[in-house]
Amino acid sequence: RNEGMDLRVELDFLLLQLLKDLEQLEAKRQALNAWVEEGWLSFSKARYAMGAKSVGPLQYASHMEPQVRVCTGEAQDGLQKFWMVRAALRRRKGLPRTPEPDSSPAPQNPLKWFGILVPHSLRQAQASFREGLQLAADMASLQSRISWGRSQLQELQEKLKQLKPRAP
Repeated sequence: RNEGMDLRVELDFLLLQLLKDLEQLEAKRQALNAWVEEGWLSFSKARYAMGAKSVGPLQYASHMEPQVRVCTGEAQDGLQKFWMVRAALRRRKGLPRTPEPDSSPAPQNPLKWFGILVPHSLRQAQASFREGLQLAADMASLQSRISWGRSQLQELQEKLKQLKPRAP
């Protein structure tokens, strides 16, 4: 009887945590949508200010280097965690895996593809998309925790069913 009560308390706690995580995920989704929308709006303002031909695929570098990388690992609680690492910082700290004879320095800022004096709206667009990327990594970590919580919830429900006496 006491074990059933402990399971119910644990089940309630887990359910509340799962609901909090789901609320947090929804809030992050809304924030992500806002950052991406702001990014595209700022990008459109930059295209308007500089001209459509000055901000487009023709200005992209022929060889692009990623500015950030998504890393994944196991957190202290055993759940999978995602985070963003700026590529330039990682290159300076990490040891090269294979020696590259033509290793380039830190990746170039993509804003330089569009000229030296770019409008502030283009910088705002870049910052908005970076914030969106960080939120996406946070959301992936949260989604991992939600999946784990759901499986734990199902396990506890099964244990509770097994403890209930079967009615004839």
